Amino acid sequence: MASTRAKIAVDAMGGDRGPGVIVAGAIRAAAELDIDVLLVGDSQILEAELANHDGANIQNIEIVPSEGVVSMDEGALTGVRRKPKASINVAMKLVKEKRAQGVVSAGHSGAAMAAASLSLGRIKGIDRPAIGAVFPTMYANKSVIVLDVGANVDCKPKYLEQFALMGTIYSKYVLEVEEPKVGLVNIGEEATKGNELAKETYKLLSKNSAIPFVGNAEGRDVLSGDFDVIVCDGFVGNVLLKFAEAVGEIMLQIVKEELPFGVRGKVGSAVLKPNLRRIKQRIDHAEHGGALLLGVPAVCIISHGSSQAPSIFNAIRVAKEAIDHQIVDRIQHYQKGGSLDLVSEVKES
Repeated sequence: MASTRAKIAVDAMGGDRGPGVIVAGAIRAAAELDIDVLLVGDSQILEAELANHDGANIQNIEIVPSEGVVSMDEGALTGVRRKPKASINVAMKLVKEKRAQGVVSAGHSGAAMAAASLSLGRIKGIDRPAIGAVFPTMYANKSVIVLDVGANVDCKPKYLEQFALMGTIYSKYVLEVEEPKVGLVNIGEEATKGNELAKETYKLLSKNSAIPFVGNAEGRDVLSGDFDVIVCDGFVGNVLLKFAEAVGEIMLQIVKEELPFGVRGKVGSAVLKPNLRRIKQRIDHAEHGGALLLGVPAVCIISHGSSQAPSIFNAIRVAKEAIDHQIVDRIQHYQKGGSLDLVSEVKES
């Protein structure tokens, strides 16, 4: 595991709620995670936001000026190309220049992907980067990474094979699953089920000895805890992601509505409060911070546009974990013919 202090660039101008919540999350991350944060955005706005916080908590924060932002109503590629000084472009440039090891953005997700591809390129041997999102499962302290959840609507079987490899590496080293189980989203368990993409991908995954493939995963299996890595095309994955977010929000709302009222209800709520907090931590997407853009030669985290300060903090935490566990190095090392397992090889490559 890497021991050097991580430096992470945060796109402070992206997101639906303005830079205030992003700055607050970044300050907490810099204070609690032993990292340095580069806040990228309008200098005057960010200085004013930092002034609202205790000076002792902003020692590890640096402002990097940028001009403008790629808005949600702009085409991703067009916006990135037309605005070279936009916050997401400047954040990616910091990584390209080795001034930061990772980027976190809650802005235009398409722009983040476009900026990463244009500035950083792809890891050699990876045809398409994938967005990997960590989902809770029915078991406490057990998660599943699902990829792709939106980067590639149309996929070829070899893309999904590469997604499975990257997901295996992330599951093994960051989620600390000793022997990850990889599943392929399909409409049935049998190898002959599904469309041509699913059937051809099944064959590739079955033949690849580096992928611990255990078979197809139906919709009901995704959050069952029986799989550690789930692969699918970006169209299906994005539907899964949005549906899971909605279910989590509905469950939290139902729990709140069903708590008893009155004096007895207040007593009961006080007793249940620790349990309710744990429920929220398990099913609230904000607790997982953001999704990883795997396949580019740097750590890139794409957060939800509606992220608030706790979610930004968690997104930066996810970035630090990926940096500390050398996820990019491991993927690059494997693509060069190295082992998935030997840390000494990773450090030497």
